[in-house]
Amino acid sequence: MKKLALAGLLAVTLSGCGSDDQQVLNLYNWSEYMPQEVLDRFQEETGIQVVYTTYDSNEAMYARIKLLDDSGQYDLAVPSTYYVNKMRNEGLLTPIDHSKLSNYGQLDPELTNLNIDPDNAYSIPYLWGTTGLAYDASDVGEAPVTAWADLWKDDYSGRVMLTNDMREVFHIGLRVLGYSGNSTNPQEIEAAYNKLTELMPAVRTFNSDAPRMPYLEGETDIGMIWNGEAVMGKADMPSLEYVYPQEGVIVWLDSFVIPKNAKNVDAAHQFIDFVMRPEISALISEDIGYATPNLAAREQLDPAVANDRASYPTAVDLEQAEFQEDVGDEALQVYTKYWELLKAGR
Repeated sequence: MKKLALAGLLAVTLSGCGSDDQQVLNLYNWSEYMPQEVLDRFQEETGIQVVYTTYDSNEAMYARIKLLDDSGQYDLAVPSTYYVNKMRNEGLLTPIDHSKLSNYGQLDPELTNLNIDPDNAYSIPYLWGTTGLAYDASDVGEAPVTAWADLWKDDYSGRVMLTNDMREVFHIGLRVLGYSGNSTNPQEIEAAYNKLTELMPAVRTFNSDAPRMPYLEGETDIGMIWNGEAVMGKADMPSLEYVYPQEGVIVWLDSFVIPKNAKNVDAAHQFIDFVMRPEISALISEDIGYATPNLAAREQLDPAVANDRASYPTAVDLEQAEFQEDVGDEALQVYTKYWELLKAGR
């Protein structure tokens, strides 16, 4: 949440940088989640300037858009799986006009028309990926790292990193106890909280800005990471390994949505369609390490990317995986209560 004030100020400042007749598209997205080359090529082709501001959690994004609902400050946002459903149900989104998306047919049918948004009436898949384990093989030692439960080992005390994401952190507590990461049972959520409190003394930091950086900077040696961050991190530190934990990896889908009062809906559709071009989708996947939902783009990927299990897991890697789901407001309040207690008790 600490970045919100700066991000908001940046958006207001940059929005005034273009000429009076230049269109501006305000894109609200995760950090390091869109190659600059894509933004530059879109502007060169369309003349539309993209103002890019960032958040580090779904909760921060949701709170900001809900707070500024009437201002129309953002034209596009990129919520994760279950937040699409939440925002749709709360009337925070503008319907997608599929007639303006010539490249929609390129998308993998297995990643469209999901329960979070039937017929993709309000969202268009951007990237999908996993949240798993990472460790620095040069520091962790010979003991194999295979499970979320390994984070609780005494050997790693003070060396653990977690993402700054409530649902993801509770996922590992729930799965270690044998529960679903999408549990709505208050007793199970409380049990996960109690289990996670045992881990907190070992946690060095929470990071959802650039989760690879604590590993690269030597601040942490083991913990959670998004698969694309692991791919980018390994390019700079070959000893960084990505693991699909045996209890089950987290699978998520990030999608473009248009906030209800967006000022430049046409430009938002143009940008979505531009990103869905196979060559652009392939460029994005190769640059930032996440998997594209675009089938035609996958055929254009460099073999080194297409065969990298960190980006494109095998069926075996996903055997125990869970797709993040909307747990509903009642359960979300329980998660939030224990998340705040967990962070406050560090």
